[in-house]
Amino acid sequence: MQKYDNIDGGAAFDWGRSSVDYAKYRDIYPAEFYQRILDLGLCVSGQTVLDLGTGTGVLPRNLYPHGAKFAGADISKEQIDQARALSDARNMDIDYIVAAAEDVDFPAGSFDVVTASQCHIYFDNKRVYPKIYQLLKDGGHFCILWTIWLSFEDEIARRSEELVLKYNPGWTGAGIKRAETAPCLDEEAAPYFEEEHSLSYDVNIPFTRESWHGRIVACRGMGASSLPRETIRDFEAEHKAFLRTVPEEFEILHNVSLLNLRKKG
Repeated sequence: MQKYDNIDGGAAFDWGRSSVDYAKYRDIYPAEFYQRILDLGLCVSGQTVLDLGTGTGVLPRNLYPHGAKFAGADISKEQIDQARALSDARNMDIDYIVAAAEDVDFPAGSFDVVTASQCHIYFDNKRVYPKIYQLLKDGGHFCILWTIWLSFEDEIARRSEELVLKYNPGWTGAGIKRAETAPCLDEEAAPYFEEEHSLSYDVNIPFTRESWHGRIVACRGMGASSLPRETIRDFEAEHKAFLRTVPEEFEILHNVSLLNLRKKG
């Protein structure tokens, strides 16, 4: 279990608790998401890439066909087990390790690119930034990605958030607006990196009732939380009842932020 004073009021959570749902329902990024990364010359053939907080290996698995050599690290053994199974099923040669971002252990200068998607808010930046600086080759890149659904502009997302909060009032993942948690070149990163690209864009991501339900159950406020299993089952029943009132297929408006940092010489 992990705890952070500024996340969910210090309540414990464990992504391993939701690893099965995570593997099934959180591989949702559209082609544009990956193309934006590739357009920056990142994660392409000839490069070595480390994906921090890799979860079930969503980034390495989807970018693997473009030729980079990937490694993925995550603090959760259960997440890494899912990543390995999904990658092995497609004969993908990806090196997965169980390790927090602060504790990854590779030789200095091992990677052209380090990526971090949906995880930078959990980092101890005072430890992570010098670690990534050390792991990158000269001129290497650290790419931070953050994707949120926009509940203020999307009714289905808003109603789903309200139900999560009904069962888990301390969850702080609700009501996030554009740029509120977007990655930036902060004062702790500035000694090690310079900003090369920064962008933000909206995208509609398609879901079915089942896949959106699974996506919500796999969030930190529900499946990964320390709530009793009985409470999660009660939430699931009420959320499924709500979803029966919406179309079988729909889109949820999301915002994506990307920050591409270059290692200082």
